[in-house]
Amino acid sequence: METNKDKEQKRKRYDEGFKRDCVALFERSGKSIRAFSEEMGINHWCLRDWMRLYRPPAPRLSSEEAQAELVRLRRENESLRAQRDVLKKTLGILVEAPGNVTRG
Repeated sequence: METNKDKEQKRKRYDEGFKRDCVALFERSGKSIRAFSEEMGINHWCLRDWMRLYRPPAPRLSSEEAQAELVRLRRENESLRAQRDVLKKTLGILVEAPGNVTRG
């Protein structure tokens, strides 16, 4: 039977530099926490804890800055939706089979 002492001996210990590097690599990877942690050979719960400790805090915006950012993002969202709609229409036109083409 395994005792607590045996479990503690099996537990891996990581130095602070490794933890910080993992968080930085994860931020740039674009992968899910599970996928990244499996790739690195660490427990995903450890990575979550490390992110809380070593991820730089998000900058706080004033109320006016937040309102301006919201307006900017809404305009950008509207523009992106318009671009998406144009692309959908273009794709629809390209996929449509020509109706009056004679086969020869």
